Amino acid sequence: MRKHLEVFPVTGLPEVAAGDDLAALIGPADLRDGDVVSVTSKIMSKAEGRVTYGTRREAVDAELVRVVAQRGDTRIVQTRHGLVMAAAGTDTSNTAPGTVLLLPVDPDASARALREALKAQYDVNVGVVVTDTLGRPWRNGQTDLAIGAAGVRVVEDLRGTTDSHGNVLAVTEPAVADEIASASELVKGKADGVPVAIVRGLADVVLPVGEHGPGARALVRDAEHDMFSLGTREAARAAVLERQAPGGPREVDPALWDGLLSEVEGIHLEVLDNAVTVFGEEPVTVGVIAERLAVLLHAEGYGVSVRTGPGSEATVTFGSRSR
Repeated sequence: MRKHLEVFPVTGLPEVAAGDDLAALIGPADLRDGDVVSVTSKIMSKAEGRVTYGTRREAVDAELVRVVAQRGDTRIVQTRHGLVMAAAGTDTSNTAPGTVLLLPVDPDASARALREALKAQYDVNVGVVVTDTLGRPWRNGQTDLAIGAAGVRVVEDLRGTTDSHGNVLAVTEPAVADEIASASELVKGKADGVPVAIVRGLADVVLPVGEHGPGARALVRDAEHDMFSLGTREAARAAVLERQAPGGPREVDPALWDGLLSEVEGIHLEVLDNAVTVFGEEPVTVGVIAERLAVLLHAEGYGVSVRTGPGSEATVTFGSRSR
């Protein structure tokens, strides 16, 4: 249990420009072994020349991999880093009019380079966290999270340990790097022009010299395990318009469509291998049920296709997604 933690800003830094040596600017700030240096992504981007000219919309279009959700002009997108954030993390604050700041190309690599430079110039073993401000589902307001890290255990795995009552912890994995980023934001801020903070008291999560750890990339949940990979409207649209054809066999539990026929008369289903055939007297009702069944299967990650047959029947074929 950590008994004491200090977080203090690094003040007096000049406006950062492309090519500036961040280690030389930060180093005089009384760094000690075991400290964690928290740096906003924006000054990292400025030092690396990650500035583009044009509109923010154009910058977002160039940086995104996919749109996760959109409401009016607001777009939540996934970047090439795997991060899901508003406007792809681009920023037009604290930069010249007509320019847009982009995220570092590789925030983990940026963190490693800064850590190594601080060691080389000042002989201190510190961790480095590169931060950016994100909104969060289900919560108002924004907080800082780690988008890059070096020399820090980004996740503390407590699974298999016990709590004070002897209960075994099964899923507890605190995102330490994100907690560091959020704590450091309390003494930083765009309005105050303080882009760097030092967190002291976390020497137990700082790795030995030469060991950088997996970086903040390890905190990004991959699409396969992301239960919220699309916004509500986007998920509904994908279920209807972006279904993939089945590309191989895959078992299905008929419980998946429990309740589908609870308020429908004259319809029955027949399951054969990797297909479900819908039978009934009314062709329109058969078609509606087949489409609903396809949506249910799509939502569970199946590839699906719907084919109408002779008379009042339709067959929904399912399986692994085609690639």
